[in-house]
Amino acid sequence: MQRFGTMIHLRPGYEEEYKRYHADVWPEVLSKMTECNIRNYSVFFRDHVLFGYFEYHGTDIKADWAKMAADHRTQEWWAIMGPMQDPLPTRKAGEWWAEMEEVFHLD
Repeated sequence: MQRFGTMIHLRPGYEEEYKRYHADVWPEVLSKMTECNIRNYSVFFRDHVLFGYFEYHGTDIKADWAKMAADHRTQEWWAIMGPMQDPLPTRKAGEWWAEMEEVFHLD
């Protein structure tokens, strides 16, 4: 299992809409995430920063990312979420949500 922390900015004015969508995430999107070996996924919000945490339980994350990205319903979800988000200028090439470095963990 791999743990991931990611972050992105939420554009001002989208707080309530973003929360409303995430209070009722589309079942097909949740299913696809589970199918792609994503578990224990949480998104936290403060001061226009979204922090995501999830655990990856698969063996080929690149293949699972590609499977998720190819999913029509997930693409629809991302098309709605994308304009609400403002990626960090310091993110790596190819990232939307910037991956964070884990510096401490306690089980």
